[in-house]
Amino acid sequence: MKRLIARLFAVWQRLPEFLRYACIGGVCAVLDLLTLVLFTEVVFGGREGYGYLAVSVAAGFVVGIVSNYLLSLLLVFNRAEQLERGKTVSAFLLYALVGVIGFFLTELLMHFGVRLTGQEGYWYVAVSCVVKVLVLIWNYLGRKILVYRRH
Repeated sequence: MKRLIARLFAVWQRLPEFLRYACIGGVCAVLDLLTLVLFTEVVFGGREGYGYLAVSVAAGFVVGIVSNYLLSLLLVFNRAEQLERGKTVSAFLLYALVGVIGFFLTELLMHFGVRLTGQEGYWYVAVSCVVKVLVLIWNYLGRKILVYRRH
């Protein structure tokens, strides 16, 4: 079992960095999306209104950014020099800043997307998926340049 895990990790490490980031981003996006749906449908009982949706998006964001930071350190930006830069307080603040900008982009794009598609049914889930792809690109580039760049 240990050898299998080591082999899988070796294959994982050979993948291009952006692909690894996108995979981790996908896992975190699913966690974010599940939190969004949980808050929208369970916590707020499916009530309509952008205020409820905004809180649900915020809850998903918190789950997504924490899981993304931890998994990215472990599985994406894990070269020695990246780990050294990524584990500092200033690096986490930059990481979070990129995430906060991504969050506001998400809120803005969700607002316009939901206005465009309407709030009836589960259109907000489809809008969220499109928004996540756009914000994924921003997050990768922002974090790569600001947090994990070579000096």
